Amino acid sequence: MKIRKIVFIVLLTVSGTPQLLAQQDAEPSADDTQKQKTAQLTLDDLRTFTDVFNQVRRNYVEEVDDRTLLDSAIRGMLSELDPHSSFLPEPEYKELDDNARGRYSGIGIDVRKKDQQLVVKAIIDDSPADQAGINPGDIITSINGVPVKGRKLSDAMDELLGDPGTDVVLLVLPPEGDERELKITRKYIQVPTLSFRLLDKSYGYFQISHFHKESAIDLEQSLESIRNDGTILRGLVIDLRDNPGGVLQQAVSMADGFLDEGLIVSTRGRNSTMQLEFSAHPGQWIPEIPLIVIVDRGTASASEVLAGALQDNGRALIIGERTFGKGSVQSVLPLRNGTGIKLTTARYFTPSGRSIQAEGIHPDVVIDSEDTGATAHGRIREADLERHLDQDPDDLQARSRVTGEMDENFAFEEALGVLREAGIIAGGNQTVEEAVVE
Repeated sequence: MKIRKIVFIVLLTVSGTPQLLAQQDAEPSADDTQKQKTAQLTLDDLRTFTDVFNQVRRNYVEEVDDRTLLDSAIRGMLSELDPHSSFLPEPEYKELDDNARGRYSGIGIDVRKKDQQLVVKAIIDDSPADQAGINPGDIITSINGVPVKGRKLSDAMDELLGDPGTDVVLLVLPPEGDERELKITRKYIQVPTLSFRLLDKSYGYFQISHFHKESAIDLEQSLESIRNDGTILRGLVIDLRDNPGGVLQQAVSMADGFLDEGLIVSTRGRNSTMQLEFSAHPGQWIPEIPLIVIVDRGTASASEVLAGALQDNGRALIIGERTFGKGSVQSVLPLRNGTGIKLTTARYFTPSGRSIQAEGIHPDVVIDSEDTGATAHGRIREADLERHLDQDPDDLQARSRVTGEMDENFAFEEALGVLREAGIIAGGNQTVEEAVVE
């Protein structure tokens, strides 16, 4: 289920919490101090900035308040660095934290625009919309007294969102029946991240839409529930297509759950606090069960960390398209006025030393989008973005695996018939059980 306005977090954070990221203010090294001294602005430089600021505030064709100009200057400074660094006003900073927690504040519906109408596609169980009696197929004709017809879908969707505890008034027209007015109180909605089904009665299939702070725990508990039900898995498929990433630690924890030892990922940045390595610990969730990971050009960031760790350690066979190629780490740094910045602070490297920045993960078995029925038209990768970072010039450029055994054997019933002849799983006695894990 996809709920619009959930900005699935593409950044990689070391902990997933802004509190830890405040460590970026740690005492600089002697080398850092020397570099800061040589890069200091002169008084004339600062005067130039003030001159520009004053010229704009006095002479721009329309009056602009000083706060807007200052925020714009900050936005410009960060946006010129790379595509992923940005200024976060207080609402966006709060929304980013909610995204990391896998939640948003709203009424719990998925909608689509049809013939200038807002049609309900799906309802999240036990959400405010569900409790109010809204059903799939209902038409929302008005939001807070403003007709939906003629409005942009994005504008109408924004009206459904708001702080928890606040109300939204809807006019709802069911396919059969009379229009009715509903006053619904918004609350935090947990967004499902995992969906599960069985393939051919003995192969598990998980689709992971993004990584929030509980994603690894959710997957571990789901596997435990499957075991408790008496299901014996002969193999597991993990679908990371269109997974834009999220909290790095959750991707690391998932990789750890499928590995007994070995490096998972390392990060390198100018700041000493970003020179990090994450390694696996003994004990797997499903030892000796073969894994397939499905990827595409929408597989980015933390999901590339997971795929790269399992590939380099020979734990999984990677099938699909070359991935997005976002090999940089963004730290969320709080500012004193309740705002924040999202700043690129490091590159990350797979266990074999590969930087996939602007390069991506190359699958073991390539299935182009044309073969899967998906369209690649208009879908860009990191390398297509303006001002994207290049690969680290000191990158080891290692292309061999750390252990590299999985793709030698291929097997797993020839990768489930290369995912059912690239229909990406379907066919046969495929689905005997399906569930959404929240």
